[in-house]
Amino acid sequence: FVGVLIGLVVTGTPMSIMGMVGAVMTIGIVVNNGIVLVDYANLNRERGMGVIRAVVDSGKSRLRPVLMTTLTTVLGMLPLALGKGEGSEVWRGMGMTVAWGLSVSTLVTLIFVPVLYTVFAAFGLNRKKKKLRRQKAEQERIKIQQSV
Repeated sequence: FVGVLIGLVVTGTPMSIMGMVGAVMTIGIVVNNGIVLVDYANLNRERGMGVIRAVVDSGKSRLRPVLMTTLTTVLGMLPLALGKGEGSEVWRGMGMTVAWGLSVSTLVTLIFVPVLYTVFAAFGLNRKKKKLRRQKAEQERIKIQQSV
């Protein structure tokens, strides 16, 4: 929504129903781009890579599909955003919200999603280690009680 609001303020375009439809469309595309990154990182983790290496590799190999999705959508919305013909004011809000929102959120997605993935993966690994330590301590306690 930050990119949508910036775009509407900078261009002086009022928010309309078509602008809201564009905002919903933008959210769907951004979520899809995030899923593409996270899914490939998970695949790399399953292949035995560490967290950092999996995130870097997913960023490298999925950068092109994410950028292609963004660029084709933004370029497709430019005629709506910049149209001067009759009835163009109806569609201008959608063009502006999608073009600005998708441009800003793609940059944020390419930085924010890998960082969050790394943070939560590290948190999950630490939880798993603590759980294993507790289980090991419990097993040792049981062995000691049985030997006494």
